[in-house]
Amino acid sequence: MINRRKFLAGAGASILAAASPISFSAFGAPTKKTSKSGRLNLSFFPYELQLRHAFNLARYSRTTTPDVQVQLEYDGIVGYGEASMPPYLGESVESVTAFLNSLDLSQFNDPFKIEDILTYVDNVAPNNRAAKASIDIALHDLLGKIMGQPWYKIWGYNPDKTPVTSFTIGIDTEEVVRRKVEEARPYKLIKVKMGLDKDQETINIIREMMPDVPICVDVNQGWTSKEHALEMCHWLNERNCLFVEQPFDKTMIDETAWLRERSPLPIIADEAFQRLPDIVRFKGVYDGINIKLMKSTGLYEAHKMVTLARALDMKVMIGCMTETSCAVTAAANLSPVVDYADLDGNLLIANDRFDGMTVENGKITLHDRPGLGIIPIAGK
Repeated sequence: MINRRKFLAGAGASILAAASPISFSAFGAPTKKTSKSGRLNLSFFPYELQLRHAFNLARYSRTTTPDVQVQLEYDGIVGYGEASMPPYLGESVESVTAFLNSLDLSQFNDPFKIEDILTYVDNVAPNNRAAKASIDIALHDLLGKIMGQPWYKIWGYNPDKTPVTSFTIGIDTEEVVRRKVEEARPYKLIKVKMGLDKDQETINIIREMMPDVPICVDVNQGWTSKEHALEMCHWLNERNCLFVEQPFDKTMIDETAWLRERSPLPIIADEAFQRLPDIVRFKGVYDGINIKLMKSTGLYEAHKMVTLARALDMKVMIGCMTETSCAVTAAANLSPVVDYADLDGNLLIANDRFDGMTVENGKITLHDRPGLGIIPIAGK
């Protein structure tokens, strides 16, 4: 049994060297962190994610995603986290930074009291899920570095069991869709955004160019008619589709349950599903859940979600927003125990700040690095 306090005091020269601790002022430039305060020190700064292509969904389009980069320092070791904020989460750089400024993490002198720390963070204010996730992710990175192990090993997961990840093709013109399909050729699963009048046209283009690669579709609440949705599920089933994600508005519970009873494809919850209590509520309405760290407030609750969903015989998908490799790699540590993975958010941006998990031959590949398994990219 390791004496945690002795271990923390020593910290391990090799781990300290690997961590290359850096801290940031709230909105300033990086500076070296060498102090040993015995307290958790929080710092953060806004960072706008630049998308490689316009991200077109059934309800909106965007070319950037607001983001806040976070770090937690303890005795010279630094853990990294982030809050990514697509519009439907209802958060902003201003709301995230206000929430983070309201925290007093210096009251904690033992980072291993993860439940106490994250319960405090969760109770400071309601909602603010992405802001809370940024603290959770950074804390997990910090603790993994202190222990000298990646989180998939701490949980006892086999990295050889990671699934393939889907590659997302958004709603767009025929020319852009064809270009995106070319980019997707190295991947073994294609995720197609649907919900407008181009749904079948997009699928037909993909099937023309990649006739055998399985697809899945994300409607992003775009369908309104349950009869049309059922017709589309049968049509998609004939075209090697694995599942349909969030077909209706999240408030359309009865319509979703109706579709699930009749659909030949599994129906997966995304926007409708946020936190742990939702799983029991949606048993019988959806076949499975899409866990995203920005919705679940981070890895601590996401890990509980996997366990509960499995106990209820529901399918589990691990997904992401458009994020840097920090949050995407954090989520990838859970991937060995899920059915589906949609972890391409870092591949959709042009200004990633981290080197993290990789996709090799379409499959998620986890590195044997402590913490989340990420390394900051110099100069970013």
